[in-house]
Amino acid sequence: MTRYRHFRPRARLTTVLAQLSVLGALAGATLAGAAPAGAVQHAVDVSPGVTYRDFDLAAAHGTTHVHLLSVDLRDPHVRVDLLYPGAVAARAAVSRMAASAGAVAGVNGDFFDISEAQHPGVEVTGAPVGPAVAGGRALKAAVPRGQRFGPALPAGGSTEDVLGVGTDGVARLDRLALSGTVRTAADGALPLRGLNQYALPEGSVGAYTADWGGVSRRRAVCGTDTERAAPCGTDTYEVTVRGGRVVSAADSPGSGTIAGGTTVLVGREAGAQWLRKLSVGEKVTVGQRLVAAKAGVPYRFAVGGAVLRRDGREVPGLDDSVSAVRTALGIADGGRRLLLLALDGGAAYRSGLTVTEVAAELGRLGASDAFGVDGGGSTTLVTKGAGSGAVDVRNHPSGGAERAVANGVGVFAVGG
Repeated sequence: MTRYRHFRPRARLTTVLAQLSVLGALAGATLAGAAPAGAVQHAVDVSPGVTYRDFDLAAAHGTTHVHLLSVDLRDPHVRVDLLYPGAVAARAAVSRMAASAGAVAGVNGDFFDISEAQHPGVEVTGAPVGPAVAGGRALKAAVPRGQRFGPALPAGGSTEDVLGVGTDGVARLDRLALSGTVRTAADGALPLRGLNQYALPEGSVGAYTADWGGVSRRRAVCGTDTERAAPCGTDTYEVTVRGGRVVSAADSPGSGTIAGGTTVLVGREAGAQWLRKLSVGEKVTVGQRLVAAKAGVPYRFAVGGAVLRRDGREVPGLDDSVSAVRTALGIADGGRRLLLLALDGGAAYRSGLTVTEVAAELGRLGASDAFGVDGGGSTTLVTKGAGSGAVDVRNHPSGGAERAVANGVGVFAVGG
């Protein structure tokens, strides 16, 4: 059963962010990165290479409370991977996903499809916005920028942006773009524009596999490339491919679990018109993969979000006015150390931080790169507690209880 670990109130700091300085390692725990001078801290070695600590932080809108995991990716006893509920179109609490996967710690991940108020009768998918890679396997690609849930992206940002860890054990910021085709002997090849996404680009065809889950695929044809709330498309078509051949077709996207070895192709507008050319029994080849813009090695893990800091500098256009409870990830030591930061949502600390302050704080903690993920009621950080080994929720979720989320970043202990 999930336990909520509550902490004694921390002494409020009187210094502002610009006056924060570095503390050394505390006795009994190896602490990576800086900590605010005078902060009351609690430090725990969660497992080899994984340290948790928490501290107060004075910010523009009041004192907030930081929960921080430092993960040494150089340690052979540490692994980072995606937490998710077993399907792309599903949600679960971070503590539940961590416990189920056997993780020793974790935080919530990408923004996700959380409401369909503009599309009455359309099922909320709960699927994340950006690409997702778990255990080296691509689960999904990114939705169009205009279909994104969450705050506006910084200038130059993309829904394809990810933070990932490659097979070389190095964490990095990157972009993962979908590369795929649907090919037939009679009609040639058509570019595939979607993989297990809650929204497809206009005029496209997208593929849905067993990884999607049983939720309706109707949401995929709603909205436009620039407007999430635009009406659902009416020119749609769906084709089911099994064993390399068309086995069925329908005029609208369906629902239900997709069997292994089966691909459902959903088309809208021009994509629907192309799919209508296919007939039952026709041979069809579907291929897809996520292509990295930078990494020369495959990703073992990747999660979507927004780049806040790159190569030691904050990206232009970060919001410096709205303060909130937030979750963010940092990359330090040349990609060999990962920082997982979650703010406390308790009433005393709910003023939170602005996006600019989050990026700056991760920089002070030693991160050259910073990556924002979902926050507010989604912000959750968990670790295994001492003794029983049960998963503890370390922060106070701002909604009073954990929110079910699409995915998260899991930290795992490997071997002895």
